Amino acid sequence: MKLQQGQVWKQGKQYLRIVYLGRLEVEYKAVQDLATREGIRHHVSKKEFCRLLKHANLVTPAEIQTARCHLNPADDSNKRQQGDGEPSR
Repeated sequence: MKLQQGQVWKQGKQYLRIVYLGRLEVEYKAVQDLATREGIRHHVSKKEFCRLLKHANLVTPAEIQTARCHLNPADDSNKRQQGDGEPSR
């Protein structure tokens, strides 16, 4: 599997998203929940990152979208209640 920027890997209970992929280094974000996207950024060598991924599974774009949609419907309803910033008539 070839590493690419933006890939999401699941390792145990956490997700690892590649934020920056250089020739010899990787910056990734470790998050517990894909919907909130809150997590800690880490900067490691590519070799260290590959060791982390040894027992991880690549998450498909469909799985990522599904996880994010669980949070978004509530956000959309809040925007509708607030009027989307449009003046009321």
